[in-house]
Amino acid sequence: MVEPFLGTWKLVSRENFDEYMKELGVSVAVQNLAGSAKPRIIISADGDKISIKTQSAFKNSEISFKLGEEFDETTIDNRKVKSIITLDGGSMIHVQKWLGKETTIKRKIVDGKMLVEYIMNNVVSTGVCEKL
Repeated sequence: MVEPFLGTWKLVSRENFDEYMKELGVSVAVQNLAGSAKPRIIISADGDKISIKTQSAFKNSEISFKLGEEFDETTIDNRKVKSIITLDGGSMIHVQKWLGKETTIKRKIVDGKMLVEYIMNNVVSTGVCEKL
């Protein structure tokens, strides 16, 4: 069920994001810009097509996808990845693969907030978003 995720969210806190970006291989300049951004995330659905728009002073992006179907994505930090997003036990699981690497972004709704985990290798960053 994607319904709990639908709406407009604002990032209010994030922990260990610099370490996660380092693990991704993001440049220091991009780390500095992205690390200070407090993006607005808009999740919407039109039939079985879901869109996630990310808007920030750093950069805007949008992905559209069908659950369980692989798609091409250019990430905010300009990686060209193959992504697949699924729902599992109330979590939205977003897996990105590129150049033999993989990262996972897990989103779940807890007490009306969207909790986001960014995972690559042994590095985990967490974020909290509030619904607007």
